[in-house]
Amino acid sequence: MVDITHKSNTLRIATAQAIIQVSKQETITAIEEGKVPKGDVFSMAKAAGLLGVKKTWEMMPDCHPLPIEYTGIDYEINGLNILITITVKTIYKTGVEVEAMHGASIVALTMYDMLKPIDKGVEISNIKLLSKKGGKSDWKDKFRKDLTASVIVCSDTISAGQKEDRAGLAICEKLKSFNVAIDNYSVVPDEVEIIQDEVSKSKNKHDLLIFTGGTGMSVRDVTPEAVRPLLDREIDGVMEAARSYGQERTPFSMLSRGVAGTAGKTVVLTLPGSTKGASETMDALFPALLHIFKIIGGGRHD
Repeated sequence: MVDITHKSNTLRIATAQAIIQVSKQETITAIEEGKVPKGDVFSMAKAAGLLGVKKTWEMMPDCHPLPIEYTGIDYEINGLNILITITVKTIYKTGVEVEAMHGASIVALTMYDMLKPIDKGVEISNIKLLSKKGGKSDWKDKFRKDLTASVIVCSDTISAGQKEDRAGLAICEKLKSFNVAIDNYSVVPDEVEIIQDEVSKSKNKHDLLIFTGGTGMSVRDVTPEAVRPLLDREIDGVMEAARSYGQERTPFSMLSRGVAGTAGKTVVLTLPGSTKGASETMDALFPALLHIFKIIGGGRHD
């Protein structure tokens, strides 16, 4: 199976369609009047479709088991065609497109099986996905392409050349994947004045200022203390989301003291210094966080 552990739970919706084509009007009449020998076609097919949706993961090798929180099945008769529409919803890490299409196919097959004794010309056609919502694909191409960022690594050991940075570089790579340009990348020691100077230099110059390191509980972890006084407005929900995401992956996330907010029109984030912690926080926040620039208007004073 594809690894989806890095994804966040979001509302996922998929709608699929299948079409049953009968060969004579008498078949439609038998369905409408409840005279099909095998029983109520629409009710039986709906029950089968509900089971089909829930059992998709048992039939498709690469499908993940997931909670099905809504399935709606509707029919529309159009001449000799019966349009089957099925909508599936879940709040999970991956979408329900296959579940919706599988359900539609099971509904169609059930109808075919029930109708074949009275109509040898029944056909199934056009099993397809009509729409989907949810997940990061919803955010694709919806953000500005001219955003810039400054990434600052806060670490005594890295600034002294005793270790190599990986967290900052991981942040840069993730930003680039969202078309955010890296205008500045640098390493500084865990000193309040130096960290605050980086905030002053980036304020209204870069759209994003991301610090990595110094958010833990050691004596030298001072990034939140340095940054917080310089924020015009804190955005508590940002780091609440990051810690909630992290807590599902390691209980140590509760020890992160990261803060987020705005300095002028620059969005400032303080991320953990570990590569895994930084990467997971980026996964938790992006690309949804980029929506903020539609609200505050983006921010560089060129």
